[in-house]
Amino acid sequence: MRLDKYLKVSRVIKRRTVANDACDAGRVTVNGKVAKASAEIKIGDIVEIRFGNSLTSFEVLSVNETVRKEDAGLMFRLIQS
Repeated sequence: MRLDKYLKVSRVIKRRTVANDACDAGRVTVNGKVAKASAEIKIGDIVEIRFGNSLTSFEVLSVNETVRKEDAGLMFRLIQS
């Protein structure tokens, strides 16, 4: 699954266009490398997102095309917030 779509489906970022903009600005890394919005996400990847001065990192636990709002939190494990 594409990185921007994963961020939207897992509800880490509310809109796919905002996720796309964050990737284009170089604020998102996957496994320590700056990632484009089209980067493929798989189970076990470590994703870090910089919002201003804060850094949020999480591990991908599942990759689903669609998920209910209640189950979105089960798609990743928060490492640092």
